[in-house]
Amino acid sequence: MPQAKQPGRATQSKSGGHKGPDDKKGQQEKQDKEQTRPPQKQDRQPGRETEMTPRPKVQRREYRGSGKLEGKVALITGGDSGIGRATAVLFAKEGADLCIMYLNEHDDAEETKRLVEADGRRCITIPGDVGEEQHCRESVERCVSELGKLDILINNAAEQHPKENIEEITEEQLERTFRTNIFGYFFMVKAALPHLKDGSAIINTTSVTAYRGSGGLLDYASTKGAIVAFTRSLHTNLIKKGIRVNGVAPGPIWTPLIPATFPPEKVEKFGKDVPMGRPGEPAEVAPCYVFLASDDSSYIAGQILHPNGGEQVES
Repeated sequence: MPQAKQPGRATQSKSGGHKGPDDKKGQQEKQDKEQTRPPQKQDRQPGRETEMTPRPKVQRREYRGSGKLEGKVALITGGDSGIGRATAVLFAKEGADLCIMYLNEHDDAEETKRLVEADGRRCITIPGDVGEEQHCRESVERCVSELGKLDILINNAAEQHPKENIEEITEEQLERTFRTNIFGYFFMVKAALPHLKDGSAIINTTSVTAYRGSGGLLDYASTKGAIVAFTRSLHTNLIKKGIRVNGVAPGPIWTPLIPATFPPEKVEKFGKDVPMGRPGEPAEVAPCYVFLASDDSSYIAGQILHPNGGEQVES
């Protein structure tokens, strides 16, 4: 004799009827596993690290400097947050003084300065637009004037504006993205070159999108491809002067650029599609810059490193 259903008790059918509490719990657990970050959105660019949840990890407690950059002076564009901040912190731990260039994220820049000075190194911060050549020249001159010299240039500033179709990319957006992401690299190298010498290093930040493309970031990915070609060409131009030029092509890294450009539903699954199944942290990328800036990489030039969560690409 069939058992009578109890009043108020949820039942489950194979065809997908009402779910009981255990099923709802299972669905929530599945959703939590698929979520790499809480959904969030910032309504301005550049994004602010102070508004991110969780905050990006810019240093590992176990990292111990060993003087690899002792007495060096480094200039980092986009150095206020994300990969730029993490690189500045490690450079300071390795003995370098820093000049940080950024657009207008003053609170983030002051926090980076605080972190650098906490390791006993000097740090100056310079706001402004790297898409303007005069600003780049003036910033380099201030860096050299206040810190005495320039040994390492890190081109890292970038912006992106997702668009699903090429027809949506305006002339203004196209020029803006190229000015920040590649024109600025040219301007900074031109300004820095008179101060660089044998043993100096230039490191350019490109992206995994330069290698696999990105349908929703057509202009951004195009600038990152240009940076790869720029890095290789600049290497052949400068290597006889003893200046090594290399690059870093990060994959999905948790930086302010992400919540500032993607909708919440994409942010919560950001980095899920790479083999490691998660986004990287700036602290996991910064050691690449230390390596390329130091004598540890003295026989490496014209190359690109790929901290991208296990995605295989041709460099």
